[in-house]
Amino acid sequence: MTQTEEREGIAHRLYTGKLSYDFMANRKLWFAITGGLVVLSLLVLMVRQLSLGIEFLGGTDFQAPVAVQAGTVEEIRSATDEFTVPELDAQVFSIGDSAVRIQTRSLTPQEITQTRTDIAELVGTSTDEVTYNTIGGSWGAKISRDAAVAVAVFIVLVMGLIAVYFRDWRMSVAAIIALAHDMVVTLGVYAIVGFTVTPSTLIGILTVLGYSLYDTVVVFDKVRENTKDLAETNKTYSQQANLAINQVLVRSVNTTVIGVLPVLAMFIAGVVGNSNPLKDLGLALLVGMIAGAVSSIVIATPLLAWFKERTPEMVAHRAEMEKRRARAEYRAQGHHAAGTTTTTAVADVPVAPLPRQQRRTHTSRADRKGGR
Repeated sequence: MTQTEEREGIAHRLYTGKLSYDFMANRKLWFAITGGLVVLSLLVLMVRQLSLGIEFLGGTDFQAPVAVQAGTVEEIRSATDEFTVPELDAQVFSIGDSAVRIQTRSLTPQEITQTRTDIAELVGTSTDEVTYNTIGGSWGAKISRDAAVAVAVFIVLVMGLIAVYFRDWRMSVAAIIALAHDMVVTLGVYAIVGFTVTPSTLIGILTVLGYSLYDTVVVFDKVRENTKDLAETNKTYSQQANLAINQVLVRSVNTTVIGVLPVLAMFIAGVVGNSNPLKDLGLALLVGMIAGAVSSIVIATPLLAWFKERTPEMVAHRAEMEKRRARAEYRAQGHHAAGTTTTTAVADVPVAPLPRQQRRTHTSRADRKGGR
């Protein structure tokens, strides 16, 4: 590395193309890696499935006052297995340091009364201090439908926005495939760790999709800038797209790191404090932001280039580039010298002039023919 390159810095050398990683040449590798993650996530979702909260399935939510200390939540969770009502499927969370929340399956009025009594005896309070709220299955089904509608509306709006802004439907398809990767991987991680899917999780996933879309649009905008006058250059669409990725690479990494740090702090705080909303939201954001940054670089743009290289315009552009290269090689080899005979399949190659004697002979024959 020269002293000039050292002074320029890695960001400047990436931007100018002096230093770059060929994402396009290695896109099959990246497609295999990210595709493997998606397949693994889908397998986990089919085998373990997601642990849906009572907001989606319906159930009964109890709250009881108790001094929350280290280990209190685990002790109450273990004690629920010994309650009179069997198979409660209880999940216990702390509410600050003065109360706990116990969520169970849907209970009958008699089961609710008995469970309130068991909770009151466990925490050392009266039954009246144990409040409860019942969420019906129909309400949970409505929440699930609303969540699906929210994701569908988001995808439609994204595809429409990108198609209108960039005037290219291929960018919309590439962006949606990248977003699908982010969502599936995030849900797969949820299934692996066994976290409960709550409305906070849905908020986190929608936020992640927006964040991932921002990264993708930044790269696409640079691709559009680099390929604006592509016909006048000796570069392919893939080469200019690869340059665009490298130009925004440092920015994407810095933005992701800065965004992940507070999310990581929130997730750790949720785990340490056993705060379910913080854990749910933090995990969704943490996994999704990292997946989104990766997908915008190694999925969306390489996939877009793969689509574009198969259009008639790009096929014709590459053919024209081959003609230019062949003509340049022809001139460089000195084929303009007199008497040189060259056979080439490239159109528009200049023909070498005939020697003077052959020109005189050719002219005389033409004159005699004309005289006849």
